[in-house]
Amino acid sequence: MPSAFRFQCHFILIFLAASKGEARYLEVRDAGEDEPFLLLSEDLKRELSAGQIYRRSLRCIDMLSIDGQFTFTADQPQLHCAAFFIGEPEELITIDYDFINIDCQGGDFLKVFDGWILKGEKFPSSLDHPLSTSQRYVDFCESDNIQRSISSSQNVAMIFFRIHQPGNGFTITVKKNKNLFPCNVISQTPSGRFTMVIPHQHRNCSFSIIYPVVIKISDLILGHLNGLFLKKPSAGCAGVGDFVELLGGTGLDPSKMFPLADLCHSFHGSAQMKIGCDNTVLRMVSSGKHVNRVTFEYHQLDMQETENRKENSIEEFCFPSM
Repeated sequence: MPSAFRFQCHFILIFLAASKGEARYLEVRDAGEDEPFLLLSEDLKRELSAGQIYRRSLRCIDMLSIDGQFTFTADQPQLHCAAFFIGEPEELITIDYDFINIDCQGGDFLKVFDGWILKGEKFPSSLDHPLSTSQRYVDFCESDNIQRSISSSQNVAMIFFRIHQPGNGFTITVKKNKNLFPCNVISQTPSGRFTMVIPHQHRNCSFSIIYPVVIKISDLILGHLNGLFLKKPSAGCAGVGDFVELLGGTGLDPSKMFPLADLCHSFHGSAQMKIGCDNTVLRMVSSGKHVNRVTFEYHQLDMQETENRKENSIEEFCFPSM
C-alpha cells in the first residue's frame, strides 16, 4: 500500500500521468465524474500552442501543468484550498493576478509560494533555495505594494487561498518561461532522462522523483579524479566541496531524507542504484569553482526489480525520513 505521502503526490500527479500515457499507475473513476482532475490531451495542447488561451474554472484543490487563465469563484465558504503548478524541468512559472475580489479584513487570503509544500515539508528545501522561507511567500493581503506578476525559481509553485463569502474569488493567468540552467526540479513522470549543469555557481540543486526508481548516472563532471563512494556514517564527500548525493525518503523535503550514496569525483561510464523509497532525489552540491554536470536516467522500480536486489553495481536501499 502506498504511504500517505505517495498517495497525496499521486493524487496531484494524476493529471500528468494521464496526459503522458502513464494512467495505468493510478485508477480513476468515470471520466465525467473526474473531468476536473484530467489534464488536456496532447492534441489539444498542440492546438492551443497556435495562440489560443486555455480557460477554465479553478478547483479548491487543483493541479495545473498548462498555460492559461483560471478563475476561482466560491460557491460556499472555502477555507483550505491550494493549487499546485508544475512545468517541464527547463521551465519557470509566472502567475499574473488579473482580478481579485476577496475580503482580507474578513479572514480571506491569497498566497503564492515559491515551490511546493506538503504536510509542512518544502521543495526545494530551505538549504537549496536562494530565498528564506518567509520570502518565498507572497501574500496578497499583506503586500503594501501588490505584485501583479510573480515568478517561481524552479518548475513548481503553488497558491494557498481561503474565501469565506460565496461569490468572491479571483482570476489568474499562468505562463511558462524558459530556464537556461534548471536547478531544482520535480519530475512530472516516473521515467525520463536529464542533464543538470551548474556553471560556476555556489548553489545546491535537487532533482526529485516521487516514485521508487532505478536511477542510472552515465556521466559526471566535477573537476576531480575518478571515483564512486557509498555513504558511510564516518565518511562522505562533504569536505570535497563539489559532489552529487542520492537521497531517499517518504517526504518532500530533501534535507529530511536519508543519504544513500555520495559521488565525489568525475567519471564516464555507468553507476546504477535501485531506490525503493516513496521519493528519490539526486542532489548536486556545488562550490562555484567548477562547471559541474551530471547526466542520468530513471524509470519506476517494478516488483521484479525490487526482488532482484543485487543487480548491477549497487544494492537497493530505502530508509524512512529522519
